[in-house]
Amino acid sequence: MTQPSGQPEGYTTLGRIGAAVGIKGWVRLISFTDPADNILQYRHFILAPQPAGGAAAIAPDRAERIEIDESRIQGKDFIGHIRGCDDRELARQYTGRELLVEKAALPDLEENEFYWFQLEGLQVVNLHDETLGTVHHLIETGANDVLVVKPTDQSLDDQERLIPWIRGQVIKQVDIAGGIVRVDWERDY
Repeated sequence: MTQPSGQPEGYTTLGRIGAAVGIKGWVRLISFTDPADNILQYRHFILAPQPAGGAAAIAPDRAERIEIDESRIQGKDFIGHIRGCDDRELARQYTGRELLVEKAALPDLEENEFYWFQLEGLQVVNLHDETLGTVHHLIETGANDVLVVKPTDQSLDDQERLIPWIRGQVIKQVDIAGGIVRVDWERDY
């Protein structure tokens, strides 16, 4: 998963707008959802402006709201039409913009399921009660997802770790309320 450039508090990125498609204002929708076609269930998005030079958080009052009034699968891609955007040149202005929704708008998950954004910032502790760092983000590798754990002042060392997201075997416990992910992962892995 490509990491978003910056999100306002209370929002999460579901995808990004790709290149213009055709001449009537349609655009590719690059999905970060799992399964990928879940992005087609959403109509209303916030488009965070692209910050100059990096990952600055975007204030919601500076963000543009759009509606995808039509969307569909086209081959292996997802495409959508932005309401009021009826020509290719206007559609090109949206290329690269991130599609954000309010976290509160996301559907509830089953017990012991989590959105990636809920894991970010949680402290990672091994079975010896050693703090390995905090979850910075997750990446998809195909076989399994991977936690990218960055060191903090409380970490046992200054190592960045890549820990496979294998529930039961490596990931022993996730306590969102307590802010901890407990892992079966040694300090020298």
